[in-house]
Amino acid sequence: MTASAGGPGSWSENILEYFLRNNQITAEDGAEIIWYHAANHKAQMNEALKSAAHMIEADVLLPDDGSEHGQPIMAHPPETNSDNTLQEWLAEVMKSNKGIKLDFKSLAAVEPSMILLENVKRHLKCPVWINADILPGPNGNSKVIDAKPFIDTVTSFFPDVTLSLGWTTGWHPEKVNEGYSWTMVKEMEYICNELNQPVTFPVRAALVRQSCSQLLWLLKKSHRYSLTIWTGKNDNYSIEDLLYIRDHFDKNQVFYDILEPQNHQFKQAIGIKVNL
Repeated sequence: MTASAGGPGSWSENILEYFLRNNQITAEDGAEIIWYHAANHKAQMNEALKSAAHMIEADVLLPDDGSEHGQPIMAHPPETNSDNTLQEWLAEVMKSNKGIKLDFKSLAAVEPSMILLENVKRHLKCPVWINADILPGPNGNSKVIDAKPFIDTVTSFFPDVTLSLGWTTGWHPEKVNEGYSWTMVKEMEYICNELNQPVTFPVRAALVRQSCSQLLWLLKKSHRYSLTIWTGKNDNYSIEDLLYIRDHFDKNQVFYDILEPQNHQFKQAIGIKVNL
């Protein structure tokens, strides 16, 4: 069963159903979805809009210098300024048929961003995912965003929007890296089982293989759940790790937002054509 939910054009529509309906993919297979990551500055945003990507991911925060009257901007920490505001970004992206994933690094940016999204909702018929790391995860030392106010704020504006709820993580080349523990996945399920909308869990590729039992358990808890595999720039993991995930999870419950060259190698290995 597809990992979840709303009708055509709604923000809870499963992205596989949306892109199938628009003839942009050929099967209900998360590996067919192409991602563009960190489309924050105008140059990257424009490149993303011209690319073959189905989903554009970008980061939202409030500027640290009080400029733009506290308007949300598109930047990933440690950056605190940008040539692109969320308002400008949305105005460009809504001209396309691409889906969007907005990644929040601070709670303060959420409400002003939801107001901007609300202003364009009737023009934005593509899938929308709202992301934050709400729990501490393996080797994680970044600050988490408090789960309850984050979820409450987002759902007060958009009760059916797809949530992407993750753990803070770290990866260290010199040591054995623990995976996602039973405590971590059970804590996440405790938060998410009260929700009604689709939820995807972003999980770090280098930590998934050692966490398969825990993550399989989590996905079996609801047809609304999926995984989004992502990678750190310097993480060390193999194509075999990705193929292991591919073999053990339902194809329609796992998305792969991974970097090159592994992305190309993985898609070649599973027989998905890569547009260069």
